[in-house]
Amino acid sequence: MSDRILAIDQGTTGTTCLVVELGKQGCRVLGRGYAEVPQHFPQPGWVEHDLKEIWTSTTTALAQALAAAHVEGRELAAIGITNQRETSGIWDRQGNPVHKAIVWQDRRTAPRCRALIAEGHEELIRSRTGLVVDPYFSGTKVAWLLEQQPELRQRALRGEVLFGTIDTWLVYKLTAGKSHITDATNASRTLLYDIRRNRWDDELCDIIGQVPLQLLPQVRGSGEIVGTTQGVPGLPDGIPIAGLAGDQQAALFGQACFEPGMAKCTYGTGAFALVNIGSKPVQSQRGLVTTIAWRLGTTTTYAIEGSTFVAGAVVQWLRDGLGFIKDSAEIEQLAREVPDTGGVVLVPALTGLGAPHWRPEARGLLAGLTRGTTRAHIARAALEGIALQIHDLLDAMREDTGSDLKVLRVDGGAAANDLLMQFQADILGLEIHRPAVLDTTALGAAFLAALGVGIYSDTQAVAKAWQLSATFKPNMSGTQVKEHVERWRAAVGRA
Repeated sequence: MSDRILAIDQGTTGTTCLVVELGKQGCRVLGRGYAEVPQHFPQPGWVEHDLKEIWTSTTTALAQALAAAHVEGRELAAIGITNQRETSGIWDRQGNPVHKAIVWQDRRTAPRCRALIAEGHEELIRSRTGLVVDPYFSGTKVAWLLEQQPELRQRALRGEVLFGTIDTWLVYKLTAGKSHITDATNASRTLLYDIRRNRWDDELCDIIGQVPLQLLPQVRGSGEIVGTTQGVPGLPDGIPIAGLAGDQQAALFGQACFEPGMAKCTYGTGAFALVNIGSKPVQSQRGLVTTIAWRLGTTTTYAIEGSTFVAGAVVQWLRDGLGFIKDSAEIEQLAREVPDTGGVVLVPALTGLGAPHWRPEARGLLAGLTRGTTRAHIARAALEGIALQIHDLLDAMREDTGSDLKVLRVDGGAAANDLLMQFQADILGLEIHRPAVLDTTALGAAFLAALGVGIYSDTQAVAKAWQLSATFKPNMSGTQVKEHVERWRAAVGRA
């Protein structure tokens, strides 16, 4: 059997495809492809994708990756898919979208979420799904689509239209409509799925918006064959699709965080921290969410997750909004021009504050400016602001789990910034481990697919393939940490 996997990472702004060669002692990226996905903004607070444009970006990136790897489709052992999790669409049996997909960032269902809370449903929803009632998640999006086009509900009852998150859409297209499925990780992000009983919950479907069960995909495990390719440009028929997981769960898997207490943080546009909590879901008491990390066979593993809305995006803002730098990679060099922030604090609440604060009304704050403040001080404060947000997340995780984390594994574009990673280690008092492959989201999809087709026999074999590249050890005194955290929390209170 070939040991080459095609990993599809379908994200909010584009689709990345990797051809990954897997071995017992490591993994190697042979080729990469990328194609942007346009976002559509029909009204303030509304964000949409065209499902056809997502499919076009996928086939484009796929062809680029195969060409870059000098690999033909027939040489692939399997396909793994990871995706932006809560983005939701509806299409007909012929694969024609009936409306643009509503993106996870979209806030149009905020009134419905407020109504659900006012009606007293919040605790029931949270206890069964592990989630907070927020427009971020998929359930109120599909309810909105059904409300706007009442005939869709009748068509759904007749089995004529189908709902899905982006993994479901890609599998449907890859299999020429043969497979209408999702995996447990994506299902757990919908507000419609009971994460303890591992099934769609008809009571939640009714509460959220009378969502017909006939509309929903079959839920499968994260590492099993769910279909085979048929009629895909550039690929032969019959390649197994064998790994599925939402992007953050895929990153946790790609970081080989297989033991309870192991944690990772992905630094992208926002930042997402997850800690493996094992086989029993624990409801967060600190504003985090409980989610399915993956399901392999009959075993479900859970995670506690916290997300910040702005991480790398604050660097983009310094680049595009203020003109501090011409390229995002320049931020580290600029920040290194000064030994500290000179008392400047930057709270990057440019789109509100996420977990554990959940303050959508919060706005960015720049405090502590003096006549001596330079661009370098503000750049360093921006990087520290990213790290201090993660400090708040992990502080909440420690309280929720009752355990003290020892190591944080990191990935994503900003994880390449050594200054940020060192400050993150300092402020957390944890070792930071950076892997050789920073594309751990796609790598997680490849690992799951490898399990699905038997290249790897178990997670222990996957763990051996994970490769450490750099370690950052904390070297800041407790007094210094306390000063940083107190100054940060005072600024957050004013944001």
